[in-house]
Amino acid sequence: MAEKALIVGTGIGLSASLARLFRKDGMEVALASRNPDKNTALAEETGALNLACDAADIASVDALFKTLDENFGVPDVVVYNPSARVRGPVTEIDPEMVRDAIMVTCYGGFLVAQQAARRMEARGSGTILFTGASAGVKGYPNSSSFAMGKFGLRGLCQSLARELQPKNIHIAHFVIDGAIVIEGRPWPADKPEDSRLEPDAIAETYLHVHRQHRSAWTWEIELRPWVETF
Repeated sequence: MAEKALIVGTGIGLSASLARLFRKDGMEVALASRNPDKNTALAEETGALNLACDAADIASVDALFKTLDENFGVPDVVVYNPSARVRGPVTEIDPEMVRDAIMVTCYGGFLVAQQAARRMEARGSGTILFTGASAGVKGYPNSSSFAMGKFGLRGLCQSLARELQPKNIHIAHFVIDGAIVIEGRPWPADKPEDSRLEPDAIAETYLHVHRQHRSAWTWEIELRPWVETF
């Protein structure tokens, strides 16, 4: 029976690369995002189930997994990609916008993980992968909202790894340190093309981590271009 993959926060870039690679690997794919219309072409290309979900909303995440129960099954691998940020000095940024950003970046990861873990624990296996950022290990100026969200997501992953890996549920956090190539987005001519992260290359690493033998699991991995300072 084919494995099943759920990608939450699907859009262009990494999520699309994951959908294509998972499908190429023989998996059935489900996509979830606030606006599924933007993923219509990707869903048709990959034969994916295309669903609406606000990852920061309890009822919406609950409805997503109930729909999967009825029309898809329990995912073997779940990827959580959503994030949001509010840029600016801490003295000036809108606190309500900061709260909303943290809800997407961090709390949504908890909601999705909770629903996935309940089903995976009952089955006895599964993988949950979280897309983090360098902001989750190093807080930058004028980026307090993103740092809080990504630090929280990383803490969630570390806790879940200790709790769930002994139950045969692989948890992994990816520190994506650098700009990801987005089709149509210009890049300075004086920088080499591979000074940005290629989404297809990132996706290959996600699949590799999912495929790791459980005698040698990792809970965190960093990915950055060869010219990125850190």
